Amino acid sequence: MKTRGCGILLHITSIPTQFGIGDLGPAAYRFVEFLQKAGQRYWQVLPLHPTENMYDNSPYHALSAFAGNPLLISPEMLVKDGYLDESDLEPLPDFSSDLLDFAAVITYKNRLFDMAYNRFVFFGTDPAFLTFCEEQAWWLDDYALFSAIKKHYPDILWSDWPSGLRNHNENELHEFKKLYHSVIEREQFLQFIFFHQWAALRKRSHELGIWLIGDIPIYVDYDSSDAWTHQHLFQLNEDKKPLYVAGVPPDYFSATGQVWNNPIYDWDEMKKTGFSWWVKRMEHELKFVDYVRIDHFRGLVGYWEIKAGSDTAIDGRWISAPVWDLLRTWTKKFPCFPVIAEDLGIITPDVREVMREFDIPGMKVLIFAFSSETGDNPYILHNIPPNTVVYTGTHDNTPVLGWFLHEATPEEKQRFVSYIGYEVSSEKVSDVFVRLAMMSSANTAIISMQDVLGLDISARMNRPGSEKGNWRWMMQERMITEDLAYYIRTLTTTYGRL
Repeated sequence: MKTRGCGILLHITSIPTQFGIGDLGPAAYRFVEFLQKAGQRYWQVLPLHPTENMYDNSPYHALSAFAGNPLLISPEMLVKDGYLDESDLEPLPDFSSDLLDFAAVITYKNRLFDMAYNRFVFFGTDPAFLTFCEEQAWWLDDYALFSAIKKHYPDILWSDWPSGLRNHNENELHEFKKLYHSVIEREQFLQFIFFHQWAALRKRSHELGIWLIGDIPIYVDYDSSDAWTHQHLFQLNEDKKPLYVAGVPPDYFSATGQVWNNPIYDWDEMKKTGFSWWVKRMEHELKFVDYVRIDHFRGLVGYWEIKAGSDTAIDGRWISAPVWDLLRTWTKKFPCFPVIAEDLGIITPDVREVMREFDIPGMKVLIFAFSSETGDNPYILHNIPPNTVVYTGTHDNTPVLGWFLHEATPEEKQRFVSYIGYEVSSEKVSDVFVRLAMMSSANTAIISMQDVLGLDISARMNRPGSEKGNWRWMMQERMITEDLAYYIRTLTTTYGRL
């Protein structure tokens, strides 16, 4: 990311389809073609791993750090590849709402997946499937088994499973595998399909000159295949429950901080293994995408440790992590280290030192640029350095128009007007912010699709600290037009990012 370029932030789930959720099918291909017409170089997405209802299907709470999210599998591509007939897609539920209905989508897609898997079994095992299972066995076997056990015990955490399953007793796991072979194989089949569809979409993106930016949540969920499989890599008590959990102290987003409830890594154990789990995780992620944004990067330098069971994050404490050893290990494996650090919130000098040493670009979010006097505000345009990725806003922010109408203080609005030098109507605010990002000296500008479209607070993707009602925004097909592509391309050309 050393040359000027720009891209769009839009999660897969927000792409409009007739199936109630964005997927890896024709609509995603059309979006990539739109990006190419608009002169863009990057498409940034949120994490692509399987979500769960407990966390409102947040992409930052996954059942696995390695598996793909089956909800993103395209029904149309299942038809194209012969796993379904066109008639199998009917009856189609009423997905006319502007918001994603996860419950309806899950019910509908599970019916399709059952039919596709049954047809797969009926016609005999595909050699490509066997090859996939063999190559990915190092994570796939554990994930498929974990998912099958979780389906058998749907209402409890893995630490409350029968002791043999919880503690990986070989005899009991072998017996479970025999009894539930088809359930396990179905999970493997869905991963095979997901990776096939994703690889095809990524190939098409590259053909059109679009590079993919992914997202790694720094932590994994406690109730995940990763924590169950690698219990020794986490700080757990004798009952296999977390001693401490992750979060952040009070900040811009929350006056009481955030308790994420992810288990804390046992970094001493990680170090003994040569950080092999982290190396595999990064290597695997780079088979999904071309660049990786590490969410909560500062947690690799020092993390906020909260006693398990705490209601707020106020009484946590900072603990150092072996970031230098980890990053040296990573950069030996990946000499051209394609990483972006999410460095928002409380960032201390030691984090900046690490980023400088390893030449890791950070993030600047423009809606923070007017929260204080603009002279020394790190997010203001004239203070943004080249080795940076500038955003109008992220998935955690209200779109610019919503911020201006509902969240910005009179002082912030005045600083904004003073900075650009003229009064601006609310309907033009998003356009101004897009232009500010484009004209900045940052090598890379990423614009959220909501800001490209000039949408308001109703299009917000996530409200940090709130557990329900997030991740549901859906773009509408009518919003993607030739005029919009021309508008973006014109800005991209004007500000030297084509």
